[in-house]
Amino acid sequence: MVLTLALMKNWRLQKMSEMTALEWHRVLALRAEVFVVEQNCPYQDPDGKDLLSYHLQMESGEALVAYARLVPPGVSYPEASIGRVVTSSLVRGKGWGKELMEVAIAQTKKQFGVDEICISAQSYLLKFYGELGFVAEGEEYLEDDIPHWKMRRRG
Repeated sequence: MVLTLALMKNWRLQKMSEMTALEWHRVLALRAEVFVVEQNCPYQDPDGKDLLSYHLQMESGEALVAYARLVPPGVSYPEASIGRVVTSSLVRGKGWGKELMEVAIAQTKKQFGVDEICISAQSYLLKFYGELGFVAEGEEYLEDDIPHWKMRRRG
């Protein structure tokens, strides 16, 4: 399924079973580029949740430049979740991360029929996610040696 938004950006939303090997390779390459290399955080990326999730992607030419994983309720949290949110260094600082999350929120609500979404946010992004309606809960915790907060968005 291809979603067309303002500014003529084409977003693709797919289940893993609908993706080609090349599309899936681009997803893993972008996630590794940012989470493993840039953030210097070796971790086991494929975690079984990919098989159950929707994958929101935006390409620019041949490059995947924005991605988020939409996780159904009962997998990461009792509520639906958005994870592996990532933008390429090629598009950072241009508002694509905010647009990515706005599309991810709208599609999570639509695909799973929910109004409540939980995320695990890196602590330095609390303000970013707060501006999108997410509220921090509990206490800061380490996930792969990076400080995180559980955040929830209602409505």
